[in-house]
Amino acid sequence: MQDETPPVYEPLDLPHRRDLAPEEMLAEARGFLDLMRQRHSVRDYSDRPVAREVIETCIAAAGTAPSGANQQPWHFVAISDPAMKARIRAAAEAEEEKFYAGGAGDEWLQALEPIGTAASKPHLDIAPWLIVIFAQRWGERNGERVKHYYVPESIGIATGMLITALHMAGLSCLTHTPNPMKFLNDLCNRPEREKPIMILAVGHPAEEATVPAVAKKKKPLPEIMTAYERDA
Repeated sequence: MQDETPPVYEPLDLPHRRDLAPEEMLAEARGFLDLMRQRHSVRDYSDRPVAREVIETCIAAAGTAPSGANQQPWHFVAISDPAMKARIRAAAEAEEEKFYAGGAGDEWLQALEPIGTAASKPHLDIAPWLIVIFAQRWGERNGERVKHYYVPESIGIATGMLITALHMAGLSCLTHTPNPMKFLNDLCNRPEREKPIMILAVGHPAEEATVPAVAKKKKPLPEIMTAYERDA
């Protein structure tokens, strides 16, 4: 983020508060959990259009994410142009061919087998939108390089918020991380200081869409949470 002058600390009164009764808090939490249990990573897309304003609004929501020193080290490139999507698919599949031809190693390929993935990525040009997420490793102020802090953590939070916003808008998405991804800088005309993190294919599921059964097997709460409570 580029500013003319370095920011200074200026405290503001907390502008928004949500003050719910305990039973309301639990109801809201349970309702959100139920909604997120309906989120699916989709590989089969319809070409049904999605308005740009919807995508912009979801990206704006992602842009409200917390970040290290509030440096907001992200950039989102939203693409609906069919020719550009086709170029991204061709470049991504070229890397995926190497991956599935042995570059990944047997252990990784075995781990992916229950997911049903392959080198072919038709969703990259069928889905109406691709969102390419870039991490800004450093910024600029007055022509000077400015270090960014906690970039991977900040990008992870923003990406999670973007995926959630897309789901809340009634859309499906799929994360795609071809390796290496340097080709995305050139295709998206992004500077060297930005590192492509992933591609999100975004749209509506095709009528015949399926999901791998194993993807719906989530770890139970005791496996993902440890609690240390205060004494009553």
